[in-house]
Amino acid sequence: MGGNHLAKKKAINDYGTGIPQHEMEALARVLLPEIEKFYASEKGQRQFAQWKEEQQLKQQGLSMTG
Repeated sequence: MGGNHLAKKKAINDYGTGIPQHEMEALARVLLPEIEKFYASEKGQRQFAQWKEEQQLKQQGLSMTG
């Protein structure tokens, strides 16, 4: 019962982009530090707080109509 022990490569979903996984990873390595810097900044914190407030208002609007 030795069988064939070749590892099956897990299919990676590219969400229809057609962009190869190695290209997505390279892009993420460049973008992630910049995104982290932005959200750590004062401006990023303000914009995130504003976005969260807008999301809460949208949720309240949806629950009021439902």
